Amino acid sequence: MEIILIQDVDNLGAAHEKVKVKNGYARNFLIPRKLAVEANPSNLKQLEERMKQMAKKEAKLLAEVNKVIDVLKQGPLKIGAKAGTSGKIFGSVTSVQIARAIRDQKGYEIDRRRIHIIEEVKELGTYKAKVDFGHGNETEVEFEVVAE
Repeated sequence: MEIILIQDVDNLGAAHEKVKVKNGYARNFLIPRKLAVEANPSNLKQLEERMKQMAKKEAKLLAEVNKVIDVLKQGPLKIGAKAGTSGKIFGSVTSVQIARAIRDQKGYEIDRRRIHIIEEVKELGTYKAKVDFGHGNETEVEFEVVAE
């Protein structure tokens, strides 16, 4: 029996995917638990329309991500840190500080969990961090640590 999955099902497939399963598995487990629907012409048409809408949404999201990437590559961020006379900073620069700097200086809100600092920041200077937007979209952000 062919069915269309409504939600991700382990060892079977992802949501909005058409798969072939045994009749009993579909009728007794997947369909009653609202994990799938039968693949009839009406449901296939709905799936096709849903896929078109998802493609439009994804294209719009990709355009927004590319715009943010262009803004982030324009110039380095400045992050202030308390430092000693030798140039060593007290503590370290974290992804929270970088996210705050992006919000204040570039005007975009980026989740701190998407920011990964490439090398440990313990001194004043210029460093790089990776920002992962998901779906293979990532960019490197340059930031400069300056004394406060």
